[in-house]
Amino acid sequence: MMMQFTAFNFGDFFPSLGWMDNLTGLVASLKASLRAVDALFDQLIEEYKMLNVDEDKKDFMHILLKLQKEGMLGVELTKENLKAVILDMFVAGTGTTAATLEWAMAELIKNPSMMKKVQEEVRRVVGRKSKLDETDITHLQYLKCIIKETLRLHAPGPLLVPRETSANVKLAGYNIPSKVKVYVNAWAIQRDPKLWDQPEEFLPERFNKNPVDFKGHDFHFIPFGSGRRGCPGIAFGSAAAEYVIANLLYHFDWKLPGGEVMKDLDMSEEYGLTVHRRFPLLLVPTLYSPN
Repeated sequence: MMMQFTAFNFGDFFPSLGWMDNLTGLVASLKASLRAVDALFDQLIEEYKMLNVDEDKKDFMHILLKLQKEGMLGVELTKENLKAVILDMFVAGTGTTAATLEWAMAELIKNPSMMKKVQEEVRRVVGRKSKLDETDITHLQYLKCIIKETLRLHAPGPLLVPRETSANVKLAGYNIPSKVKVYVNAWAIQRDPKLWDQPEEFLPERFNKNPVDFKGHDFHFIPFGSGRRGCPGIAFGSAAAEYVIANLLYHFDWKLPGGEVMKDLDMSEEYGLTVHRRFPLLLVPTLYSPN
């Protein structure tokens, strides 16, 4: 479905030629995919309604259904509204998270000193506990720097969600008329040498004691966009990335397979709606024992 969303669409660029999307089969394939997703969400919602779990084990879906049942929002939350929220959260939060995880691990493998430093931090904070708690994440400052630097150097969405001008505007010497689609190139902004020192280098320390964040307030660092059209999965995605990477670093030591050397690791990008690695990252884990 993500590939279909990023496919060339005549109607997006030439509205008068929108009928050609029917001839290419794009409209039919999109409708078929959306019907399949709709059926999946119907099944998911009904299954959750029948689940009887303890209060402390309830998750995001349980909260949505409680809001719907008790009318806590002050407005009606229909089944279609639920599906839209689920789609926004999980499509927006999983694709970018997966890409961020892979890029972060690739950069750490390329930089053994950084890998050692962040593993020491994670293992020091977790101690001899059997698993990492969510509260531990707040103490992992170097890990947070690594996540930020990964999002800067490898922006998961190189072009932010498109905007449309509501009036004529002049920007940087260019006259942009109203009703024009505008794309923000976050990838270029976050690698701009006018804004960043050594922009092509992976340097997590640049965020050490630096208030710059990716929540949309610092316009030279906007991997998730900003304002009302910012990524709806930003909180879910960033929390998931921190938690998963912390667990991977705590429980395992990592190396490249088959005697591969770090300097030969290909860091090429595969462009699309989300920027993944051109070649999937393959690593060999070794279970870590704190004893």
